[in-house]
Amino acid sequence: MKSFRVSGFGQPLSEDNRPTPELTGTQVLVRVKAAGICHSDLHIWEGGYELGHGRKKLSLADRGVSLPLTMGHETVGEVVAAGPDAKDAKIGDVALVYPWIGCGQCEVCRAGDENMCLKPRFLGVYCDGGYSDELIVPHPRYLLSLEGLDPVTAAPYACSGVTTYSALKKLEFAFAGPIVMFGAGGLGLMALSLLKAMGGKGAIMVDIDASKREAAEKAGAMATVDGAAPDALEQIAAKAGAPVRGALDLVGNAQTAQLGFDCLTKGGKLVIVGLFGGGAPWALPFIPMRAITIQGSYVGNLRETQELLDLVRTKKIAPIPVTPLPLQKANDALIDLQNGRLVGRAVLTP
Repeated sequence: MKSFRVSGFGQPLSEDNRPTPELTGTQVLVRVKAAGICHSDLHIWEGGYELGHGRKKLSLADRGVSLPLTMGHETVGEVVAAGPDAKDAKIGDVALVYPWIGCGQCEVCRAGDENMCLKPRFLGVYCDGGYSDELIVPHPRYLLSLEGLDPVTAAPYACSGVTTYSALKKLEFAFAGPIVMFGAGGLGLMALSLLKAMGGKGAIMVDIDASKREAAEKAGAMATVDGAAPDALEQIAAKAGAPVRGALDLVGNAQTAQLGFDCLTKGGKLVIVGLFGGGAPWALPFIPMRAITIQGSYVGNLRETQELLDLVRTKKIAPIPVTPLPLQKANDALIDLQNGRLVGRAVLTP
């Protein structure tokens, strides 16, 4: 089993080679065909999140993340072996690996919301993930057959796909008019590709990077706005042409959260997904005075991931741009992502 691991925060990934463990119980071994590199991986690699307001950085150790760790939570693999109790595993099947695994025992997990479990076992976050040529999955129920979808372009559905799908579901009440999205990276382009298929009218994409705004326009944004422009709020209002009831913040810093809040009409809703970091910028009296809802959205559950794959197949949704890279380029890809040089997703192909 060859993998690239985080051995020290901020340090280059280290190559690790070890024998493949013997499978037990319901475990399934997949040969990795594609592993997406997500912006969340940067937080793990860097070691924390900025909290703003003079508060200390939240470290990954505070969240229970321990090193060494093989990152990678957007993984597609071919089933090559199964433990004695993995009765439903299909050898040779190519599947998307659902990574947001909980304890499996608590009330939240039993209700199907493992992504909200207080004792998570997320692959690539708390347990080893897909920056590897092989991956052990704890149970075959976490393997969703791709049924003909391309492994490289489908890998991001495990995170950027289900994350944006779940977040957009929280804004469905606003789909009759334009919504505003912040951040035209992998998540933003994914959200644009899903919005129309889910019945949305369209979106105005806000990003400070001109090349990413161009990519958003090609992906179907009805308009784009430079978030750093001094009149960004006025531009959003003019291009929306109607009161904005929904905003989706895929960046999650103080500037995007403020602009997302300010662009909403009374009764509007801001859904925050991005983890860039910082402190909340809103004046508290305006939240009740304008009856604004501010909601966080964290990845999605297994049921939503299956719904997403069904939607992709039914609506023939075009994939977001991806850049395939060999596994040994994992460090380079992280640096490119950190410096804003990637459009769409980098996907490792062991």
